[in-house]
Amino acid sequence: MTYNFDPDKWHKNELYLIQSKLKTGKITQNEYDEAVEILDNKLEEMWERLDGTYQINSDN
Repeated sequence: MTYNFDPDKWHKNELYLIQSKLKTGKITQNEYDEAVEILDNKLEEMWERLDGTYQINSDN
């Protein structure tokens, strides 16, 4: 089974939503900055979890 999740595309889509909220006045610049920082941290954490090879124990 393959898992075709693209973290960069996810980040781009989420960033677009945050930018849209800023442009429409739903959030302030400070809220935008905080949301982008949180989003960037989530992306970094995601890449850390995805970085590596999948291994199956020899016991299986």
